[in-house]
Amino acid sequence: MLTSQRKNLLLDMLRREGQVVAKKAAEEFSLSEDTIRRDLREMASEGLLRRVHGGAMPVAPDLPDFSARRAVSSDVKQRLGAKAAGMVREGQTIFLDGGTSTAEIARALPRDFAFTIVTHSPTIAAELEHHPTAEVILIGGRLYKHSMVATGAAAMAQISLMRPDIFFLGITAAHPVRGLSTGDFEEAAIKRHIAACSAETITLVTAEKLDAVSPHVIMPVSALSGMIVQEGIEEERLASYRGMGIRVIEG
Repeated sequence: MLTSQRKNLLLDMLRREGQVVAKKAAEEFSLSEDTIRRDLREMASEGLLRRVHGGAMPVAPDLPDFSARRAVSSDVKQRLGAKAAGMVREGQTIFLDGGTSTAEIARALPRDFAFTIVTHSPTIAAELEHHPTAEVILIGGRLYKHSMVATGAAAMAQISLMRPDIFFLGITAAHPVRGLSTGDFEEAAIKRHIAACSAETITLVTAEKLDAVSPHVIMPVSALSGMIVQEGIEEERLASYRGMGIRVIEG
């Protein structure tokens, strides 16, 4: 078996199972563990995966601070944000998570009918300062500056009183086996709580976030109502998500 073939098989296993266990891979592909471990080392040096004891895990996306992420906000995020904003209906209550993708939703929200936006992000609330029809409710608490969102017990208590129609969830990674994840433990907890209080949870996913894993799990992918994904992602990468009954919308 050629090296390139072995590496493709290992990447397929990584996408399918969320990890590569060297011993299991060696048995499945009828190869030596030494060969598998060498391939994994090379793939890690190429940035294709992350080496761990006994195998490998998906690469965790970088977590630049909020200012850095806002500076590189892309056309892709604008398109995803516009697609999400188009789902909002008159009279609904929408919870917007913090982040640059949800900021694009805020900028694209309809301006010809009334609805309510709830957010625990002061930067998202500020985006809506001059919106003519949006009622804005800002949740307070301890400010997690990296993402500019409120966290902690005070925020949890206020969110418990809300029943949003849609929660637009911000994530740093989505994996069919390892779930939706982010880089901070407290932020993951607050996102999970908002989702539990909401009728629907929808996330926006750019290509680099798909089939990736961050340190702190928010919830299983199957708990989503829908995913708005970047156009052009191969159907084979989306098939496992569709197979869970999730509505996958290209934006």
